[in-house]
Amino acid sequence: MAEITVINPATGKIHASYPLMHQDDVANIIEEMEKVRKSWAKTAISHRREMMLNAAAVIRNDIEHYAKIITEEMGKPINQAISELEKCAVLCEYYANHAEEFLKPEPIPTEKGKTYRAFQPLGIIFAIMPWNFPIWQVMRFAVPNLMAGNAGLLKHAPNSTGAALAIEEIFLKAGFPKGLFRNLIIDVNLSPFIINHPHVQGVTLTGSNRAGMAVASEAGKALKKVVMELGGSDPYVILEDADLELAAEQCITSRLNNAGQVCIAAKRIIVVEKVKDAFENLIIKKAERYVPGNPLDKTTTMGPMAREDLRKQLHDQVQRAIAKGAKCVMGGALPDGPGYYYPTTVLLDVKPGNPAFCEEFFGPVVSVTVAEDEEDAIEMANDTIFGLGAAVFTRNLAKGEEIALNRLNAGTCVVNSYVASDPRLPFGGIKQSGFGRELSVEGIREFMNVKTVVVR
Repeated sequence: MAEITVINPATGKIHASYPLMHQDDVANIIEEMEKVRKSWAKTAISHRREMMLNAAAVIRNDIEHYAKIITEEMGKPINQAISELEKCAVLCEYYANHAEEFLKPEPIPTEKGKTYRAFQPLGIIFAIMPWNFPIWQVMRFAVPNLMAGNAGLLKHAPNSTGAALAIEEIFLKAGFPKGLFRNLIIDVNLSPFIINHPHVQGVTLTGSNRAGMAVASEAGKALKKVVMELGGSDPYVILEDADLELAAEQCITSRLNNAGQVCIAAKRIIVVEKVKDAFENLIIKKAERYVPGNPLDKTTTMGPMAREDLRKQLHDQVQRAIAKGAKCVMGGALPDGPGYYYPTTVLLDVKPGNPAFCEEFFGPVVSVTVAEDEEDAIEMANDTIFGLGAAVFTRNLAKGEEIALNRLNAGTCVVNSYVASDPRLPFGGIKQSGFGRELSVEGIREFMNVKTVVVR
């Protein structure tokens, strides 16, 4: 029987194996889910709230156990895995406490009599999710949709199969109906069958541009609603009047979290010429703190990359960047020994056109580009096919806000801090970083029928 094999990236050894489901198995799961979903859609939101608060408690009560699953499957340092799970618990509580408000019918004054918009669940939502935040990424789709009365069907990244099963377990332990949220252990070639299934009403994907194009194309042919959260190459603009200590700390924290395997990491740091030397010295000094080590050790600042092929791809990108003129002042060499570790790498003198400027580097590579002045820096920041997040650092808060609001092109723009998702704030991108929004009120309404009701 065909199976999925999960490799522990810290050791390079087999961690677990799981038999693949067949199409008939998937079809039966969807049929059963549709029955459960219809019943769930009729439940009071107060009942759903109780279940979701239970889910938060389940996570917190066994947080070390679930964190270890994340760490052993994709290499995230255990402390970062615990933080991810705490964020998931906060997410559960947020939607438990706000879903009723977000889904309340909204009166619209007209001359027609009683007129309003109402929000009603669409049905089964199919999610294709990545390994880099293996529980958070799934929960931020699942939590609002279950609160809204939808059902969730998950195809997780193969190397996060244990995390996928853990999420299913969390919802069952919390008291949600069996079959309302299901994980599918399947090969990618079954995705079109699921997308085209008549009971599946929406598709959400977090992943690469290539995967997004394929899934959006298939969903478009089937006329299914989609939300796409794709790649990013976030610019962090450091202006002349910035607090350089703060800026360097925020940039390095953002870039090297999760071994750099973050969609909204500081992937293109752009500093104006006048403060170049001082800022680069700070960047190098702070990057030295991130030393790859055993991810189960709570003192480890950086674990391995998630897979061997991803490490090879990143190293190839680094070598091409150096060949095109980038100056490597730290790292850049494949280490010996077991596991998929990659050293903290710092590239300076990265110019537009260099692979480190144009491509998404999904790993622990800090890239610094020098701009002539503020205008040049902002122009460089927007010179990208992506548009997920962006940041600007300046002591002039009014100017920083104006730049974030009107001059940086991205779904989330931040002043004097790194970009981070927050349950209270809508999250998503523009251009090739995707479309649609997760989190906040927008996230719970994405897969709802916004129904207009008119009573004369």
